Amino acid sequence: MQTDPIVQCPNYFCQALNPVTQEFCHHCQTRIPKRYLWVMGVKAGQPGERLDDRYLLKSSQIVLDTKPGIPPNPVEVPPQLEPYLHLMAERPTIPQPYAVLSDLILLESAPITTDGQLMPALTQVWNASSGFRQLHFLEQIARLWQRLSVENVASTLLDPNQLFADGDTLRLLELRFDRQSPALTQLGELWATWQPHSAIADFFQQICQNLVDGEISSIESLISVLDQAIAHQAQYQTRQIHIATATDQGPSRQSNEDACYPPSATKAKTNLVIVCDGIGGHEGGEVASHLAIETIARQVQAIQSDEIEQELEAAVCEANDAISEQNDAERRQERQRMGTTVVMGLVRGHEFYLTHVGDSRAYRITRKGCYQVTLDDDVASREARLGYSLYRDALQRSSAGSLVQALGMGSSSYLRPTVQRLILDEDCVYLLCSDGLSDNDRVEEVWQTEIAPILDGKIDVAVAAQQLINIANTRNGHDNVTVGLIHCQTKESRRSQNAQTISPALAQPTQMLAAREVSQLRTQIAEPRRINWFKVLFIVLALLGIAGAIATLLAPELIARFTNRMPVPSATVPPVPASPTVTPLTSGSFIQIQTADQTAGLPLFKNAAQSTETANEILGRMSSGTVLQVVGQQRSTSDQSNWLRLKVCTLPTEGKLANSVRLGNMGWQRESAIANFTRISPKPDQIGACAESAAESAKENPSATP
Repeated sequence: MQTDPIVQCPNYFCQALNPVTQEFCHHCQTRIPKRYLWVMGVKAGQPGERLDDRYLLKSSQIVLDTKPGIPPNPVEVPPQLEPYLHLMAERPTIPQPYAVLSDLILLESAPITTDGQLMPALTQVWNASSGFRQLHFLEQIARLWQRLSVENVASTLLDPNQLFADGDTLRLLELRFDRQSPALTQLGELWATWQPHSAIADFFQQICQNLVDGEISSIESLISVLDQAIAHQAQYQTRQIHIATATDQGPSRQSNEDACYPPSATKAKTNLVIVCDGIGGHEGGEVASHLAIETIARQVQAIQSDEIEQELEAAVCEANDAISEQNDAERRQERQRMGTTVVMGLVRGHEFYLTHVGDSRAYRITRKGCYQVTLDDDVASREARLGYSLYRDALQRSSAGSLVQALGMGSSSYLRPTVQRLILDEDCVYLLCSDGLSDNDRVEEVWQTEIAPILDGKIDVAVAAQQLINIANTRNGHDNVTVGLIHCQTKESRRSQNAQTISPALAQPTQMLAAREVSQLRTQIAEPRRINWFKVLFIVLALLGIAGAIATLLAPELIARFTNRMPVPSATVPPVPASPTVTPLTSGSFIQIQTADQTAGLPLFKNAAQSTETANEILGRMSSGTVLQVVGQQRSTSDQSNWLRLKVCTLPTEGKLANSVRLGNMGWQRESAIANFTRISPKPDQIGACAESAAESAKENPSATP
């Protein structure tokens, strides 16, 4: 009789063995991740065999990581994995390298279900898909073609064996390198073998023919035509949007530097949600986050053009400049500058626009899974995207979580907001949150019990938002926390069965401009009326002509006013130069505490790897001006945070706390808690009680001698 695979608890202090069916460790209640991985390219063995005494084969090319709490061994990046890393922002559509064994490569985020089975191939679900979803699949392929061509792997999209469907989302199994540059004609030939839904049949056949004949010769034209067709079909769908936000300062903070829009617990009707996580302490980060909310909300509400992505980018840059100007006015420099992260979602008809800067995140939750949509703007992600290391390797570095960009840190010319356009094609919930919730994989831990029930009407979004706040405070508790929930419900309207098919003329490049005018109507929540679009277009053009003639005769100054009214251009954003990697606080480094809070001070703990003051004995508190030396470090296996062993070198002459640390004290503190303080090359009078250890460090590493 076959027994369940055994998975080791990821908690370093537990490591109990659990059957794979166990959601939480039977001993310590830590969540047990189920990481099913794809063996790239070749069959690895027979089911039941183990690779590297760790990876259990479920099938010849699917393995289960039985030790998910242990990071994979670090490796140099093989050339064949560089395209995966460069396309990291396309998760979960494109899988990512997880580990490299002697002759095997394992991919995570492959199209594998939670029980270790391959998801259905796109060709398997194609015939049962609605016309709208078929167009959605084609549009995803077209946009991926654009990005994969840069990496010379566009041939992947011509291989049906690599195309899988996860609900409405296209997923790729592996990337295939181009032997020669593939042509759009080949894409048309592949699509022509697929059976279209009756609602899009004429259009589909025409677009395939145009691709084969070369009449659609650029990927930009193809994307534009598909977007117009999607907008047309979206008229025969109805959508309902429910929104809720909540924010809390958390149990260990004295103030709340987070902010959200709409304000927490309000019932304002809006299609916009914003979450900001301030940087810079009380009256710093708090000011920055609220200033960003105010500026972005005002800019977004004023958007009138259809260039949504450019307008959203411009709104974020406007907020950045507002915060930077205040920093400059207050003469804040370097780490004293206030700033904020931002993540926001905007619903426009059948489209969802997601914008972010920093490490506040957006997740998409469906009945089948929870997916992180945004990619953090931190050192680990940057190193991976540049192809320097695998993401799991980069996470082990002490500077992994340091931000490489945030609002307010400098000029908008060096800011690169990420704007994504997504299609609302199935019921889902978008969760926007600060790292007070996302840290320690809390979202992945609770989405099935706390968020997925929203989709079945078992819980209201406002109640779910407050429950997520409570979870963040009790299971994390180290930071402020803010969440925004956007519940999107989509269904075919009653008229969809009798909907007019898309005209094949829409696929003709010469008809693109006229068709674009026809398809501007956004789907409303109410059931749409059946409209004769040619009649509407004729009437609109006639009215515009009459209005123009009247304006010319009676108010010529209006013409100048309206012809000069251009959409607000987005700031020109050149490629961001690679930010210098934050120098890690290695043994021998010196740092000086700088904090405005002179009443509490920063604690120095007796032990490492304890997340709360109540669970960790405090040796004393360090006031601003205290000079410390790093004398050791230790990584917490429970949350992968890095702890530093610190020695007190000198104390400030003024402002000492009643329970201040003493000279020579040695204790522990999280690196993330002190990483933003000033690193110094101490003068002789600042070395103080650290003179002996400083001399030892100089012998071991002469280049680090201050």
